[in-house]
Amino acid sequence: MNANVTHHAAGRIGRRSWGLRLSVALAGLLAASGGALAQDAMGKSFVETFDTLSGSRWFVSDGWDNGKHQNCTWSKQQVQVADGNLVLSFEKKQLKNRDYSCGEVQTKERFSYGTYEARMKSGTGSGLNAAFFTYIGPVHKQPHDEIDFEVLTKDPSKVQVNAYVGGKSNDEKLVDVPGGADQGFNDYAFVWEKERLRWYVNGQLVHEVTEPSQLPSHPQKIFFSLWGTDTLREWMGAFSDPGKPVTMAVDRVAFTALGEPCQFEGSVACTLQ
Repeated sequence: MNANVTHHAAGRIGRRSWGLRLSVALAGLLAASGGALAQDAMGKSFVETFDTLSGSRWFVSDGWDNGKHQNCTWSKQQVQVADGNLVLSFEKKQLKNRDYSCGEVQTKERFSYGTYEARMKSGTGSGLNAAFFTYIGPVHKQPHDEIDFEVLTKDPSKVQVNAYVGGKSNDEKLVDVPGGADQGFNDYAFVWEKERLRWYVNGQLVHEVTEPSQLPSHPQKIFFSLWGTDTLREWMGAFSDPGKPVTMAVDRVAFTALGEPCQFEGSVACTLQ
């Protein structure tokens, strides 16, 4: 869901280094897939409820980390489908040069303007990040564009929303998650249009951007990830070994292209039509 200093210029490196993160991760992914990602298809509207994890839609990150700021190695063992949910986990399980293992998936296709929605529940733990986001960047021979929902699980009462254009952050904002992101499933959605970008939590508008220079314009992949850090303390909190596996569960994800019928009852896209 975020290789380089450009992602967090002028003091933002202390918060996160997604540029480095995804360049490293996707470079490994490209090596694993023989460069096939350069031929990514453009995604169409869909809804997925995770009865299985579709190999035609999802790529599972496995066997690398995203740089010194990340204290875990992506592992396919930390990605499961259980009880109709996609479950990503973080736990103390040594893999390669990291003491912890963590989970991430991303779509093989890219998606453009439309409504992106996820119903998910996070765990808790200082120094961890449970994210639903979209991203495209230099490894795809594209500028770095990104749209985020990130639960910093040191305080699951809130979720951070943000967007990047050309690797530059656009006024990140912490918004309330009624009842807490860890206490039950909540609905997170953003509606990405050429002239505006809107974020919703449980159907309620929580943030909007209309400034043209702050609006991503390049089709992106959809990501879910759960990871930790020993170094980004100011942003994610001081890491503390949770003593047991921490999980995030995704009950549903959907994409509705602009102008197409909403994909499920209660979708934010239904209210826009």
